[in-house]
Amino acid sequence: MKIIGLVGTRPNFIKMAPVIEELSKHSFIRTILVHTGQHFDKTMSDIFFTDLGLSKPDINLNLGNISTWAQSGKIIELLGDIISDENPDWIIVPGDVNSSLAGAISAIRTNTKLAHLESGLRSFDRSMPEELNRIATDHLSDILLVTEPSGLKNLEQEGIPSSRVKFVGNTMIDTLLKLKAISDKSNIHEILRINVDEPYTLVTMHRPATVDSDVGLYNLVEVLEYASKKGKVIFPLHPRTLGNIKKYSLKKRLKSINNLTVTEPLGYLDFIALISNSRMVLTDSGGIQEETTVLGVTCLTLRTNTERPITCEIGTNRVVGTDPSEVIQYIKQYWHSPISGKIPERWDGSAARRVVDILLNN
Repeated sequence: MKIIGLVGTRPNFIKMAPVIEELSKHSFIRTILVHTGQHFDKTMSDIFFTDLGLSKPDINLNLGNISTWAQSGKIIELLGDIISDENPDWIIVPGDVNSSLAGAISAIRTNTKLAHLESGLRSFDRSMPEELNRIATDHLSDILLVTEPSGLKNLEQEGIPSSRVKFVGNTMIDTLLKLKAISDKSNIHEILRINVDEPYTLVTMHRPATVDSDVGLYNLVEVLEYASKKGKVIFPLHPRTLGNIKKYSLKKRLKSINNLTVTEPLGYLDFIALISNSRMVLTDSGGIQEETTVLGVTCLTLRTNTERPITCEIGTNRVVGTDPSEVIQYIKQYWHSPISGKIPERWDGSAARRVVDILLNN
């Protein structure tokens, strides 16, 4: 049996790592890991392979530093050739990035069975590129691997036959639970001169709606200025965010904020260590909403929607919008009264095993 796993970005690596590990337990399965290169520099790619214990990709398409539309087209072209040469039984694509959709199209064009890891999530906001990627990939897939109950409902409403939908849980949480003890040994707090006994805020922002306009960034800076009055603020900068901070001449204003520490993107283990010990996380990321829920850390999502509603229904996440005055009120509300939550069903560290069992029986 032969399976191609396709990855392209940091979240993909986290979701796919436990699946690759589980596949490796079966001697009759040959797994080919293909990296599109969508995230291509050391801080966005290489360090994650090291932290997650992933072997180097069998094939790296190295398509990172080109335009989105050219990148997607080249993935389809090159991956199509790889599929034709390897003739795999399955292709697995995780998540909702451009690499995921391009991989799905390649699978369909080569008549190869496709499994979509993290199916059924919906923000119901089609201005988000990720939403369109999710919907299209789901409707092209032979097996849809769902992380939370909302995915089951969404796919049913979209007319996907239930025979193709499997509720497996969350492989991102498999990775978190496996590596949490190792991340606890990280020295990132010493490096950043953070006292773990004093409350601090961790911030990540990278989505176009947040950081691609001057208004979005000005709003974010206003929030950072307030949060820094509560304690230290740690802000690992995504390359997209850094580029736009420079574009809108905000570096000087950021530097003037007392208690704000800006860093390069961090490795997985260091980042989980920072989440685990933080008082609060401010983010626009999907995966971080899930990780904070399992770690029991208050998360304020600076968006108007979430495709992961379970993190708000029973978890520690709240969607708070992007208006600085409203976000600040939520910071005030939860700073001294952290959100308590529960861990969602099947976020138990065994999702990858369920994924592989399904692939072996379909």
